[in-house]
Amino acid sequence: MDEPTSRWRRRLPRTPGRWAAVVAALAVLAGAGTWTAVADDSVPPVHRQGRMMKMNGVSVDTSYFTSGGTQRRPAVLIGHGFGGSKDDVRGQAEKLAADGYAVMTWSARGFGRTGGEITLNAPDAEVKDVSGLIDWLADRPEVELDAKGDPRVGVTGASYGGAVSLLAAGYDDRVDAIAPVISYWNLADALFPDGVFKKLWAGIFVSSGGGCERFQKQLCDMYERVAASGKPDAAARKLLAERSPEAVSDRIDVPALILQGQSDSLFPLGQADAMAKAIKANGAPVSVDWIAGGHDGGDDEGERIEGRVGDWFDRYLKEDKGADTGPGFRVTRTGGVDSTDGAALKRGASSATYPGLSSGGRKIALTGAGQTPATGGGLDATTGGGQDAPATGGAQDAPAARGAQEASSDGLTQTFRNPAGASPPSVSALPGIGGGLSQLSSVGVGLSLDFPGQYARYESAPLDSAVHITGSPTARVNVTADHGDAVLFGKVYDVSPDGKQQVLPSQLVSPYRITPDEQGKPLDLKLPAVDHEVDAGHRLRLVLSATDLAYASPAEPATYTVSLDGALTVPTAPAVKTAAATLPWWTWGLPAAALVIAAALLFTGRRRTGTPAPDPALTGVPLEITGLSKKYARSSDRYAVRDLGFRVEKGQVLGLLGPNGAGKTTTLRMLMGLITPDAGEIRVFGHAIRPGAPVLSRVGSFVEGAGFLPHLSGRSNLELYWQATGRPADDSHIDEALEIAGLGDALARAVRTYSQGMRQRLAIAQAMLGMPDLLILDEPTNGLDPPQIREMRDVMIRYAAGGRTVIVSSHLLSEVEQSCTHLVVMDRGRLVQAGPVAEITGEGDMLLVSTDAEVTDALVGKVAALPGIGSAVRLDEGNGLLVRLDGATTAQLVAELVRLDMPVTGVGPHRRLEDAFLTLISQGSA
Repeated sequence: MDEPTSRWRRRLPRTPGRWAAVVAALAVLAGAGTWTAVADDSVPPVHRQGRMMKMNGVSVDTSYFTSGGTQRRPAVLIGHGFGGSKDDVRGQAEKLAADGYAVMTWSARGFGRTGGEITLNAPDAEVKDVSGLIDWLADRPEVELDAKGDPRVGVTGASYGGAVSLLAAGYDDRVDAIAPVISYWNLADALFPDGVFKKLWAGIFVSSGGGCERFQKQLCDMYERVAASGKPDAAARKLLAERSPEAVSDRIDVPALILQGQSDSLFPLGQADAMAKAIKANGAPVSVDWIAGGHDGGDDEGERIEGRVGDWFDRYLKEDKGADTGPGFRVTRTGGVDSTDGAALKRGASSATYPGLSSGGRKIALTGAGQTPATGGGLDATTGGGQDAPATGGAQDAPAARGAQEASSDGLTQTFRNPAGASPPSVSALPGIGGGLSQLSSVGVGLSLDFPGQYARYESAPLDSAVHITGSPTARVNVTADHGDAVLFGKVYDVSPDGKQQVLPSQLVSPYRITPDEQGKPLDLKLPAVDHEVDAGHRLRLVLSATDLAYASPAEPATYTVSLDGALTVPTAPAVKTAAATLPWWTWGLPAAALVIAAALLFTGRRRTGTPAPDPALTGVPLEITGLSKKYARSSDRYAVRDLGFRVEKGQVLGLLGPNGAGKTTTLRMLMGLITPDAGEIRVFGHAIRPGAPVLSRVGSFVEGAGFLPHLSGRSNLELYWQATGRPADDSHIDEALEIAGLGDALARAVRTYSQGMRQRLAIAQAMLGMPDLLILDEPTNGLDPPQIREMRDVMIRYAAGGRTVIVSSHLLSEVEQSCTHLVVMDRGRLVQAGPVAEITGEGDMLLVSTDAEVTDALVGKVAALPGIGSAVRLDEGNGLLVRLDGATTAQLVAELVRLDMPVTGVGPHRRLEDAFLTLISQGSA
């Protein structure tokens, strides 16, 4: 890694950055600042000084961290991610300060308490602010200097903050080392890859910035122009490219640790590849690290990454030659599941140098593969993880045929349609929730959707040996369209030997815009870079789709013809070696015990593998629970649920009540098939519940809310969710569910504009899709105000009115009393009482009469004088009476109240559910 002739090693005196004089004149402290000490017993105390700095006409909120004495030390600037603030990186700042650095964090323009508008790291705005911070550091007595006005300084940050670290190194030659994390090299290429608009991520980008009005006007105008047309223009690309690190690629010549995410459809690995090649060409040391997570979520490996960044700065800022900067290339590989805690197993693989994205190419032959039409709605739903890959072929004229896919006799030339409005779209990455899917794809689970008639498909023979893909596969194709541009999305799936499961690695897809000038000619299409193991016996499946949910496709219908020309080239990076896994002691220390356990399981397992046959007598019963028990984990005698049994009939709204720890949530999780009981049985419409039981398709559930894409409308979120289930669109009953939920015109608005109550009702509507016969709601009124709670109560009552069944767990006893027909009361895992609400609350002789107006003294006297009435007393608030019956029935009382023209809104027993509940629980505790 050492390169003594590089500029970063010479340490010659240098002129301060190009804006140093101007910024120095403008940088005025807005106050004396605030100091905070952070300490523990194992590290030196860290002092934090917060202050507002006036910089380039904008007030910038900063924090400065130091520890130890007044000796000089290198400085580090840490930028935050888009939509965040300096507070997000405080923990990393404190660690670096404790390790002997002077650390500065700041909130970028438009974020946190910093003023100004968001300019996406414009050179004369956010980047210029960083030079101002470096000027300030140069005047600090504890900061090490390379020359007057030139502090020894490194810059790091994630995403937006990572980009500003690259830009700072390009615009200010005082920067000595950088460590960008999951960042971009060219923002135009990230949001407009190959001229295709990445609409979902662009929308999230704008909304997380607080809306278009928070951005510089030319950026807002550009976004709205592209979003409306669905196609980026040259001016839009130019605007973003000018604010990207690539614009100053020839000036970034400092040691760079580049950490990029594998689960990242926003800034994929290709962005890191471009920055690594450019910086290395300038003569600077470069190390590349592919981490497990990314903008799509997953494991960000925070502790390991912060450690690598610290070591990098130790080497190139402190000039500690003993610091371990790690290999030239490292990738985190995931495979299998830890049996002790269910976590995905991760190991590092590395090589001395960065291999790029095309090292060790292996040719894999593909043949044409016809599409099997999906039944019941035409949806080809596939579970798994995979990657998009295009095909190749000879030039063909696109036929005018419309409708289903057509193919040549050898299958290498295939014709398919871009549907009108580009709908329904294929699904690959889902920004905001895709991280879980991309992480699951590494262990053979995931989700993707392609629609018949909208894609070409090619497939390999079963692989005779395992192939580890590290980089970007490529394919050569020939594409024609019957008119205009052809917009395609390529993916390469990993298909199981039986063909029933296909995995899309990291849920990634590559978009391509093929203009008329490019059509009819061989094109080499580069697929997304991934690190993925394909087992022997599996096949590779190349799909070129006309649509993808995350991108904008032409709204006008078109016919595309794709011909495959040759094999799929798969990079294998043979120099990258996986580290040996460390074996836990029990894998070698207890072989004898393992044999005993295996023998025991052999016998006990035989008794538990069978699924009970359906019970014909219960086919019309939504739920029957008998003898249900579940012990706490690692306990032989403590029960979360014990000997529970009850039955729920059609049309009931059943309230599940109990204090904290009563076993309500455990019961619901067993009911939904999420965990397995230790004893007893749950039957839904006569079928025994097991994880994945088919009868669970008749059960809808709402547990702790639902995650929605904030930039999409309520209806679009529900349609996307239903598409992901793989069930026919006609079975969703979406309009019926929405009518019950009562969202009205709000369905067309973006979810980010919804109130909490509206989000809850949208989540309930999602649970109601398909109109399940049994609906389970866990605390559906959490976080709602009284009017919203009343609306939620009406939703439950309307749903059950159609003969369906609702089970609701809630701590709001008054709401349960008003919305439920039946109750199940639990305490310490056991059933206390079950039955109709009226039976549990008790009919008693004291009635509560509610009115919508104050009851006069004269009217109270008339009620008290009625035959069979013992007494009548007005409530303290005036709107109602407490009436004691003395011979009269409730029906007789109601008839007399109507005759007296009393404005009655309700009549019920005075013993409320709260009283009954507390009585039952206290009896159970006695």
